[in-house]
Amino acid sequence: MNSDSSNSFESKLARIDAIVKELETNQVPLDRAIELFKEGKALSRECEAMLKSAQEQVDRAMSDGGSP
Repeated sequence: MNSDSSNSFESKLARIDAIVKELETNQVPLDRAIELFKEGKALSRECEAMLKSAQEQVDRAMSDGGSP
């Protein structure tokens, strides 16, 4: 997998999903759970920023009459 696809919104979302599933097993030691929580929180912030940027692009396109 190249770095572009590993940094995509979809790959970040998939990683968050994997983290949630691992935490839901209740078989995760506390130290590992904390690491996973921190990673998930960071990914969540990155996804939120990506969504905000996408929304701004859509808003700009709409206000420009749809021209790129």
